[in-house]
Order: sequence, then structure tokens, then C-alpha cells
Amino acid sequence: MNNCISISIKQNQVVIKIDEAAEQRDIISELKKKILELKNLYKEDKTPILITGKILKNKEMDEIQSIIKRFLNVQIEFDSPKVLGLHGIKKSFYKEIATSETKFHKGALRSGQKIEFEGSIVIIGDVNAGAEVIASENIVILGNLRGLAHAGAKGNRDAIIEAVEINSTQIRIADIVKEIEINSEKIRTIKTSAYINDKEELILE
Repeated sequence: MNNCISISIKQNQVVIKIDEAAEQRDIISELKKKILELKNLYKEDKTPILITGKILKNKEMDEIQSIIKRFLNVQIEFDSPKVLGLHGIKKSFYKEIATSETKFHKGALRSGQKIEFEGSIVIIGDVNAGAEVIASENIVILGNLRGLAHAGAKGNRDAIIEAVEINSTQIRIADIVKEIEINSEKIRTIKTSAYINDKEELILE
């Protein structure tokens, strides 16, 4: 994709905007071509760089930052969550994350254990109370979910949580959190699925 990167100056900041549909190889190719232009723009300046537009994976951010750092010793910030988890989401909760990567974990997760993955996670076993599963896409648990599960952690509201039984006090999909009262009459029925409906409500059924 040509012209997938645009460079502008806004409020004492150099903004590099990446087209949302651009592939990483095209981004890197064009960035290498424009880095000299960017270097000439800077000269002796230390104006920080903001990279925005497309939501990037951690490894993609690292690759882009590495290329820029070869030529410019400036602060670089990404308008894209660097960490998974609700606190790491900065924008664009409606963006679908396109990836086919899946991490499999065999065995139960005990209290204090935590698994994070940029993709989907399948747990072959229970997720006990005090354990935590965070995925940028879907979470599938072939067992009982008693701990915390956060699917779509980088903003994918199309993500789902599936388990043999959901018996957790809290689940999250993208930026939406659902607190569950364990003693409530409403949850005596076994719940196995969680998703966000067209009304942007987190449904547990």
C-alpha cells in the first residue's frame, strides 16, 4: 500500500499517522523511505513523536520504534495500548482485531497465576478464583471460570468468552466490565457464554 504513512506537526509534536488498513511490511517499507525526510525535518530538534492511526501489536510497535531510533534520539509515543488489560486501552474500542494466533494452556490456573496473549487463549482446565486470563481476542475455557477473564483487551468488542460454566465475580470484554453477584438468584442457572450485543451491553447467558 502506497502512502500508508503521513507526517505532520501539531502542538509541539510530530504526528506520524498510519493507515488503519496498512500491512506491517508496507508500513516498514514506507517508514524507511520517509525516515530521512523526517531526519531533515528534525535537524537538532527534540520534538516528541506520536504514532497514531492504526492499532498495533507490541512487536509491531517495537519494530517501528527501532527504525526511528536508528536515526532520531527522541521520545516516541504510540496512541495504541502497549499493555493488555482495561487500564491499557487508550482509544478505538470498536476496532476489530484481525489475527488467527491462538495460545493453548493445558491444566488449571491456580490463584495468583496470570496468562496474557495477543490473540485468542484456550485453557484446557479450570480457571480458579484469583487467577487471571487476558486476551486481545477470544477466551475459551474447557472448564469452570471462577477467576477474572478479559477478552478483547485491546478494544475488540466482537470478542467472546466461552466456558463450561462461568462462575466469576467479574468478566470484561474490551472496555465493558460486568460485575456478577454470586449470591444473586439470577445466576443460579449455569452461564457459559459472554458477549457484547448490538446495544453495547455485556450479555451473560
